[in-house]
Amino acid sequence: MTEQERINSEVQTKLALQDAKFNMFMKEMRDRDNQRAEDIREIRTSISNMQNSISDMGKHVRNLAITSMAAIGAMVVTVIISLLKN
Repeated sequence: MTEQERINSEVQTKLALQDAKFNMFMKEMRDRDNQRAEDIREIRTSISNMQNSISDMGKHVRNLAITSMAAIGAMVVTVIISLLKN
């Protein structure tokens, strides 16, 4: 094997190692990107669930407010009726 062939062989070996390292790096980056995308999907789902819960709480608060107003109105009517009877 001549000197040039030996150098070519070493360069090809180093190039193959660099290719392997680069491919491994790209795979790791893809895996990280996929994990980030999955994390973002989970966060969006969680936010959506929280928004639905808040909306449901708003409906309950509204119903309680209406019930309270009706009760106060009934008390006022009761007081007025009791005052008119006396």
